[in-house]
This record gives sequence, structure tokens and C-alpha cells, in this order.
Amino acid sequence: MMSVFTWIVGGVLFLLSGIHLYWMAGGRIGALAAIPSTGSESLFRPTAMATGFVAVALAIAGWFVLELGEVVQRVLFPDWLLIYGGWALASVFILRAVGDFRWVGFFKKQQRTVFAKRDTVLYSPLCLFIGSCLIIVITNQ
Repeated sequence: MMSVFTWIVGGVLFLLSGIHLYWMAGGRIGALAAIPSTGSESLFRPTAMATGFVAVALAIAGWFVLELGEVVQRVLFPDWLLIYGGWALASVFILRAVGDFRWVGFFKKQQRTVFAKRDTVLYSPLCLFIGSCLIIVITNQ
């Protein structure tokens, strides 16, 4: 059963990595809805290099989860890093779901932008799901 959570979370992280690679290569679909804004302008403009860095980080996180859940052979990460890193990764996703109380997360003040609406129905719930699944995988080792 735990391997199901592992495969789902690993797969989602690899999918998100692929989406970021698409944006890095110049793809535009969904890009504006993925960046917080004031309504009239984006809060930041990610470079191709920054987007590529996020894509690589997500892919590494995906592989990390697969090793953590023992569905692939452990080749990159030592045991101690899998334990502490798993808790750190789960914390990052859960904190992202909670948000900064202004622009992102369940408790954000900004509610009317395209990003804010998608964040409420998709991005924050997805982060909470990933973080929760990671806790399940970690505690069942």
C-alpha cells in the first residue's frame, strides 16, 4: 500500500518537473497562472535558468521519494538523508500549502487573481497531499 503513495508522489513530482521544463523551453500554456500576481502585474518574472533549476529540483525530489519508499534501488541518497530529508521535504510541501498569509497558500489574503484561484483549488491542496503522503511513506518504513 505504501508503494502506491510513493509512486503517486514520485510521479506527480516528475510530472511537475516536466511542466517546468516545458516552460523553460518557452512554453506558455499555464505559465501566467502559476505565478502570483497583484492582479495587474506578476510578483516576479522567473528566468529560464530559475525555471530549469526548479525542474531539476523537482526531478531530484521525485527520485528521492522513490528511493525513500524503496520502490527503486537506493543509489543516490544515504539512509540518514532519506530519513531527515523525507521529513524536510514533507515540511516544505505542508508549509507551502499553509502559505505566507499574503500571496500563496490556504490562508492567503489575495483571493481574486487567476493564480490565487488556482492556488486555492489546485496548488495548495496538491502540496498538502504531497506532504501528507510523504509523512505516510516515512512513518511506514
